[in-house]
Order: sequence, then structure tokens, then C-alpha cells
Amino acid sequence: KKDADRLLNAALDIMTAALAKGEKVQLSGFGTFEVKHRQARVGRNPATRQAVEIPASRVPDFKPSQTLKERVK
Repeated sequence: KKDADRLLNAALDIMTAALAKGEKVQLSGFGTFEVKHRQARVGRNPATRQAVEIPASRVPDFKPSQTLKERVK
């Protein structure tokens, strides 16, 4: 269990570092992780209805592979 935990943490660290650089991470048969850019926009505070400026940001995105989609069905 310790070895599996270390292996998984190492893989996640590598994936996180690649995404931070803006690279795509593709896991064959599972899906693709990439970074998307969101434009700055104006939102609303639901409590006060006041306009709030939402800054541009980078967010992780996941696209499942066709194999994964078929197996989940």
C-alpha cells in the first residue's frame, strides 16, 4: 500500500508540474488533461445583485477518452 501511494503521488506531481507549464497530459484509454484560459468577465453577487469583476484565470480541464465513456455507460 505504501509503494502504491508513493507511485500515485509521484505520478500526480508529474502531471501537476506539466499542467503548470501549460502542457497537455494524455493517459491512453482514460482521457486528456489540459489547461484552459478563461477570459475576464463581469459576474453578479447573488445576495446583493452587485456587479463583480471576475479576473482572467487558468483552469484545469479534463476530456474523457471514448474508451472511458463506453465503459462507464
